[in-house]
Amino acid sequence: MHPSSIHNSEADAALLDILTGPDRPTPKTVLPRRDAALDPLLIAAASASGPHVTRNHYQHDFFPGVMLPQSEGSWDWTKFTGEDASTKSERKRLMYVSRQAPRRQRLGLDITHGGKENAGPLIPTENLPTSYQKKRRSSLAQVTEERLRHQVSTQPESTRSVHKLFSPLEVKCMARTRIPTPHGPVFLHIYHNNRDSKEHMAIVVDPAQFSGPPAPDEPPHIRSRTLDAVWTENETEMDRITRGAYVGRLSPTSRVTSNPPENFESRDSSRPVREVTGLTDAIPSPLIRIHSECFTGETVGSMRCDCGEQLDEAIRLISQPIAIPSQSFSTPSKTLPGRGAVIYLRQEGRGIGLLSKIRAYNLQDLGHDTVTANLMLGHQADERGYEVACAILRDLGLGNPDGAGENVRVLTNNPDKVEALEKEGIRVVQRVPMIPRSWKTRNPQLVDHAVLAPVDDARVAGATLIGGGAVHGEDLDKYLRTKVLKMGHILPLWLENPEQQ
Repeated sequence: MHPSSIHNSEADAALLDILTGPDRPTPKTVLPRRDAALDPLLIAAASASGPHVTRNHYQHDFFPGVMLPQSEGSWDWTKFTGEDASTKSERKRLMYVSRQAPRRQRLGLDITHGGKENAGPLIPTENLPTSYQKKRRSSLAQVTEERLRHQVSTQPESTRSVHKLFSPLEVKCMARTRIPTPHGPVFLHIYHNNRDSKEHMAIVVDPAQFSGPPAPDEPPHIRSRTLDAVWTENETEMDRITRGAYVGRLSPTSRVTSNPPENFESRDSSRPVREVTGLTDAIPSPLIRIHSECFTGETVGSMRCDCGEQLDEAIRLISQPIAIPSQSFSTPSKTLPGRGAVIYLRQEGRGIGLLSKIRAYNLQDLGHDTVTANLMLGHQADERGYEVACAILRDLGLGNPDGAGENVRVLTNNPDKVEALEKEGIRVVQRVPMIPRSWKTRNPQLVDHAVLAPVDDARVAGATLIGGGAVHGEDLDKYLRTKVLKMGHILPLWLENPEQQ
């Protein structure tokens, strides 16, 4: 047996005694390293290979793999000749060049790359069908747009609040069209803004626009500045007509002009040029309502709330003719068409959304009121905001604080809503209450029989599923009682006793 093998066996036996013995004695001698016997062999091999080869070459496998027969000297290292250290050759550097275009080019974004590695032209995919290429590009662009919208909508509230401080609110009317309703024609305006991705609306009641420009002693037409402005230098008359920036009434045989009205600037208008003059005190200010979306009350006909009834009632009241009394014995009395607007905001369930609103209904069935149910779901009692509504009013020339627009009367029972409008600079001259139709029957003096159909007749046409009928029931009374007692709405409590006020 080789002496080194005997030495290693003794070392193994000593290590076994240490690990299995009852007491671990302190070794008197240091056990030698197992690879110490290999050092002379490595040094000898390095010396025999030449001065340019060191032990590290063996340690890091700089020689051809032994298990690769195709490599020269893989089986006989004596045939391998290394590089001469005195000869300096340029080292070949491998560079990975991707065949895939940068992400910005794949998404179709027009960005100058500035000489980057993959900034070259894309290799045409001639083997793919043309229809597939177009579909792929459009889908990528659509995904990018949806992703950007999702990032904005999912920003934390604190981030959105900071963003609001540095970017002023902007609204733009994208389209306008005529809508016939049971209460008369209205103009529906679709608005975009830079705060959210929702399409808020304005229902403008102003049928006098069909009769041509207003007379000097008549109020101005309620029109959108941003819609009537010139958007581009190359826009055509058909472009303006298509988005609704026309004057008069459209028909297959009528001749209309789409030029901006005289009381609006032709380009980049920020306020009307013509101020409201020639109006007498006998002409009331336009009647408006700030209405929040309610799918259950307006579309389904839910009687848990009176939102559907209020929307129909607001359009009906705004559409009522305005009687102007005679100023003197020589001038006869005059009747003007009703005028005003309903600003329809897409903030369902007092701003908590339709999903949370449905969950809150289940909590209400357990005995909680609408305020407590919202708080139990982690929401505020009312999370609505009215900044966008005020911007839309200013775009329509209503409530402007600079005197160029008209004052407004607001249809609401909520004093907080009036305060929010005034805080944004809207000049409110009167709050017009909205008493539920079913409550009016409890006090016959409040029923306007001349213009209001019987409230218990559900067949009367209206703007919502409720139509000209009335919402009634125990759920509605509980809902209205909570609004009065917990949210401060100004409304008499005619619930149990019809004569109680």
